[in-house]
Amino acid sequence: MRASCAPRKAPLRRPERLASSGRFAWVLLLAPLLLLPTSSDACDDPPRFVSMKPQGTLKPSYSPGEQILYECRLGFQPTTPGQVPALVCQDNNTWSSLQEACKRRQCPTLGDPTNGQVMLVNGSTEFGSQAHYVCNNGYYLLGTSISYCDISGTGVNWSDNPPTCEKILCQPPQEIQNGKYTNSHKEVFEYNEVVTYSCDPSNGPDEYSLVGESKLTCIGNDEWSSQPPQCKVVKCVYPAIEHGTIVSGFGPKYYYKATVVLKCNEGFNLHGNSIVVCGETSTWEPELPKCIKGDPPRPTEASPPSGAEGLGAGYIVLIIVALLALDYCSACTAVFADKGRKGKQNVALRTPLIRIKQPLQQNR
Repeated sequence: MRASCAPRKAPLRRPERLASSGRFAWVLLLAPLLLLPTSSDACDDPPRFVSMKPQGTLKPSYSPGEQILYECRLGFQPTTPGQVPALVCQDNNTWSSLQEACKRRQCPTLGDPTNGQVMLVNGSTEFGSQAHYVCNNGYYLLGTSISYCDISGTGVNWSDNPPTCEKILCQPPQEIQNGKYTNSHKEVFEYNEVVTYSCDPSNGPDEYSLVGESKLTCIGNDEWSSQPPQCKVVKCVYPAIEHGTIVSGFGPKYYYKATVVLKCNEGFNLHGNSIVVCGETSTWEPELPKCIKGDPPRPTEASPPSGAEGLGAGYIVLIIVALLALDYCSACTAVFADKGRKGKQNVALRTPLIRIKQPLQQNR
């Protein structure tokens, strides 16, 4: 028996190559995910505080056991001197608890200015506070009225210097043509001081009228209560209206603020205002009315009395009714009295007859 020497064919290895190439593709896909840090690698970002900040620059991540040291922000100081607050990354990848360990710094104490006072908005002088300054009556503020407790270098201080309260004074008011004011010899006027203007006598046929405020008051530093008045001739024409007449306010001339009352003649109706005043532009204000012919006003129907008149009429009616009732009762009383008298007479007449009949019955 002879052995065959025919060559054997090697088995195909293509499936193995395909399997190895597929595994390589999955490795490529999972490689980036394996490179990413997992939640168990480090603590999250540390918390932020109002009064504190981390010392130096923060790292991208912190492993368990690492810590962050804190320091006070500007405007704050340690609550306990020498204490250094710190956060520690714990084994469970969370930060340890930490309370605010800094407090606000205090600005210097403020005093009231002379002739004024300072008011602290929140009642303290700590960082972030405001101070408001006001002056007493008769004084004005020179400087900044509001100051802030703010950062100054490494500490805190007020943002502005305290203001001063100066006395309110006024320069002399403006002089006017054809007039004058009281105390014109003074060079300065104090707060609330009053000057009074008046007009000079006129050299012409018409007098001057004072148009505007006659009294001015010093109300602020070089500030008067109003503009000075004027002294000028203000004269209105005679207020004549056709088919009308003047009721009151008669005068030979009508100067500033002269007032007249007008009315229309019988058979004419008034269109406009019955009262007019001579204005500062030498015209009647409002304009003169007109009297237009028209039917006389119809009499209005009598309306029922009201108020005291109604009460008076009611009392009169009650009195009349009471008198009539009293008269009626008197008549009734007289009738009943008369009937009573007649009845008594009849009874008196019957009584003897009854007495006579009684003996007769006894004899029987």
